[in-house]
Amino acid sequence: MAYQHPETIALHGGSHRADPTTGSVAVPIHQTTAFQFQDTGHAARLFGLAEMGTIYTRIMNPTCDALETRIAQLEGGVAALAVGSGQAATAFCVMNLCQAGDNIVSSTDLYGGTWNLFANTMKQFGVEVRFVDPVDPDNFTRATDARTRCWYAETLPNPKLQVFPIAEVAALGRKLGVPLIMDNTAAPVLCKPLGLGAAVVMHSTTKWIGGHGTSIGGIVVDGGNFDWESDRFPTLNQPDPSYHGAVWTQAVKAMGPVAYIIRMRTCLLRDLGAPMAPFNAFMFLQGLETLPLRMERHCANANKVAAHLAAHAKVAHVNHPSLFTGEAARRASILKGGFGSLLGFELKAGAEAGKKFIEALKMFYHVANIGDARSLAIHPATTTHSQLSVDEQAMSGVTPGYVRLSIGIEHIDDIIADLDQALAA
Repeated sequence: MAYQHPETIALHGGSHRADPTTGSVAVPIHQTTAFQFQDTGHAARLFGLAEMGTIYTRIMNPTCDALETRIAQLEGGVAALAVGSGQAATAFCVMNLCQAGDNIVSSTDLYGGTWNLFANTMKQFGVEVRFVDPVDPDNFTRATDARTRCWYAETLPNPKLQVFPIAEVAALGRKLGVPLIMDNTAAPVLCKPLGLGAAVVMHSTTKWIGGHGTSIGGIVVDGGNFDWESDRFPTLNQPDPSYHGAVWTQAVKAMGPVAYIIRMRTCLLRDLGAPMAPFNAFMFLQGLETLPLRMERHCANANKVAAHLAAHAKVAHVNHPSLFTGEAARRASILKGGFGSLLGFELKAGAEAGKKFIEALKMFYHVANIGDARSLAIHPATTTHSQLSVDEQAMSGVTPGYVRLSIGIEHIDDIIADLDQALAA
């Protein structure tokens, strides 16, 4: 049965109903490295991609498969790949299409770790990342040439929070045959980028999908809605010497429009070895079951905190989509059911006051994570974005006095009470 609503998909999405051996309703944790082949022919068919199945947990695992299937359905995609972290997911999204000498075009509005990956580490592999301001979608077109393999952006950028114009940019990319890859980490359930024209979606499952700050992971979802059979994508359309000369768009055509994700699994995951642990996949399945409910509370609490801080005498500015006007508000309207739980603000007294505020918090945790059920706070300029130059920080939405909050699901009165006592300190 194909479920339509995220509340139902989060609980019942995918093919798992009960374990065929034990009847277990919860997805079992398949904590194993390898899987018994039926015979030599079965093994050969699996390795030759004539048949899909489990070979080795570095490449695939039944617990991870249950998570992949469910999140693919939640996002409206055709297949997914679970990996060891959100950073690995981002890297794989790009490396799956790029070789030395290629380039991608990325939004400037990024998480600091992604910026560093793109600006520095990718450069070591010979891949250029061209950063453009998404205020003008045409900036992506202007930065594109024949060696551009994809465009990349965050739906609800951390920490800038200016919602990305997915439909506009995706449409421009499709005219050029360039896919848009969206990091949807901060907007699960609230936005479905694939339905707006994106070709690929990824999440750091560490955040809202897990929801409890217990496990690290990432996932990539193939939308199955992009034509990869183009000279623009040699990794998918030229014989791959690492897999007996397979041309991926042709080799897996019988499986459906999954060449992008199959190549990522059978080459990148196989060779670079960043699998999601089965136990972590189990933990993410538990988090996924309550994700729609938690997002409702996250968003409701964040709206109230944003309004409260905006009226506070010591606060100079609050950054949250619920307060946007004009074009920023129009772009934020793609979020359905809430504006996310991230918000930022500046104190009138400046950076030192911001540091004192964080140190005075009692209930909020001072941590690098976001998307936890608990409320969290951090000073990005000296932590998550500290490897960036001052100019790079400014482009990504970080100023010296900026404080980022990830609002949890506690009672709103307790959240506001902690903020007020810290502001008074």
